[in-house]
Amino acid sequence: MSKPLILIDGSSWLYRAFHALPPLNNARGEPTGAVFGMASMLKRLLKDYAPDRIAVVFDPPGPTFRNDLYAEYKANREETPEDLSRQFPVVRELIEALGLPVLQVERTEADDVIATLAKQAQRENLPVLIVTGDKDMAQLVNVEIKLLDTLKNRVLDAAAVREKFGVPPERIVDYLALVGDASDNIPGVPLVGPKTAAKWLAEHGSLDAVVAKAAEVKGKAGENLRASLKQIPLARELVTLRCDLKLPVNADDLKPRDADTQKLVTLYRRLGFNRWLAELENGPRDGQPGGAHAPGESERPEPAASPATRAETVLDEAAFAALLRRLKEADLVCLDTETDSLDAQQANLVGLSFAVEPGHG
Repeated sequence: MSKPLILIDGSSWLYRAFHALPPLNNARGEPTGAVFGMASMLKRLLKDYAPDRIAVVFDPPGPTFRNDLYAEYKANREETPEDLSRQFPVVRELIEALGLPVLQVERTEADDVIATLAKQAQRENLPVLIVTGDKDMAQLVNVEIKLLDTLKNRVLDAAAVREKFGVPPERIVDYLALVGDASDNIPGVPLVGPKTAAKWLAEHGSLDAVVAKAAEVKGKAGENLRASLKQIPLARELVTLRCDLKLPVNADDLKPRDADTQKLVTLYRRLGFNRWLAELENGPRDGQPGGAHAPGESERPEPAASPATRAETVLDEAAFAALLRRLKEADLVCLDTETDSLDAQQANLVGLSFAVEPGHG
């Protein structure tokens, strides 16, 4: 069986990487946390799937065609943090240095680009794995197209979509049109949440049937449904992904290239990703492939230590007892966790570090 075409919702992944880590900076004070987090997740994905076809798809800056349909689309979103905006060009540069195709289509959201590519691949009998946390993508799921929820390390097929949302993939658009989407500022029917929407669709079969029976729906929810009938078609259009875009590429154009090692060396050195840099310059350790780490090893970049910094490792009961005494006597304690993953829902704890005074941990 063919390996799946992997389509990554780059914008959602980048925001997730930015918020998953504490602020990180290189020696020049430039923010690097989102770049590091994005690269870590990509390297893990490449190690796990070794795809023959892959693309990272980003949203374009500025309005899209949905803003033409509804001026208030995504109007409630805050401006992108400056520290994240500064990392956009570097993220793209690093992804391309890894040899991965990057797509960004003017006035078109990443979701629609991904939907079009997924349907193209399906017509060519190529399985598709969409890497995203966006619930809109659930409308695409079928036998050939599945979602990868990296937060829970879970692949969502049609049965998993029904379990998660209470409706099958072919009813996700109807479901979202009723519930709305606060993150995109798409209005739904007031007071109609996931359970009510799923219940109505189970009873009537489709959104059109719910609308046709609106006069019979009781209670406050029924009143709100009848008051919202004029806006439901707009909501449905806004949540429906476009699968018919004319794109400059197709699935066969999305084959990864060999990584540009020299460019990666330059980037890792500039960004302060010293462990990855050492692996490129000296080769992988412990039999691991380049860019991968042994289980339990953190990929987090190591901040440069000042000459006054010293640290000690607690390896026996006597040192542990001494540490406990210092912690109990301290007015303020700094605690940091060391884990084997950036994913807070999946990470295993591999260490704890403490400090009660500057420069000593």
